[in-house]
Amino acid sequence: MFLIVGLGNPGEEYEHTRHNAGFDSLDLVAEEVGARYWKTECGALTAKGVWRDHDVVLAKPQSYMNTSGGPVKQLMNAYGVKADHLIVIHDELDIDPGTIRVKFGGGHAGHNGLRSICDKLGTRDWFRVRCGIGRPPGRMPVVDWVLGRPKKEQADDFTQATHLASQAALGLVTDGLEKTQQRFN
Repeated sequence: MFLIVGLGNPGEEYEHTRHNAGFDSLDLVAEEVGARYWKTECGALTAKGVWRDHDVVLAKPQSYMNTSGGPVKQLMNAYGVKADHLIVIHDELDIDPGTIRVKFGGGHAGHNGLRSICDKLGTRDWFRVRCGIGRPPGRMPVVDWVLGRPKKEQADDFTQATHLASQAALGLVTDGLEKTQQRFN
């Protein structure tokens, strides 16, 4: 079983913002795995599905980005998922819009959602699907950029990145890290 977590913030005001790239990507994963029923458990919206004979649990923590680690840890305990079967999809400032990167382990690079997961799990060794949103233009504060909705061509890049991220997450389930990196990185 794999736990695929999309990071984001709950609530209409955050829907489809750059910071919610994980939620948007996870919605696409849900379509692919036939997950239609979402319920609240362990502080997250969850749904279950099957991808090529692998059971998957999808999760959108509802505790806001900065405290995502609590629900992730609770879900891992509830489902008996080990860190090497955790896939987290999240926005990434240091990757160009419209592109993604896949990796296993690493730091949090200042991303508070990742920091929370690292702290709660006591390890950094889990899969990450990093959805590129790029850096804000000029002197725009980072918080305004990540909590903003992409417009025009940025919206196309955002849609492309969330689509690629959903496919990469499913690739990790069936093909493993190396093949998935070769395909998407």
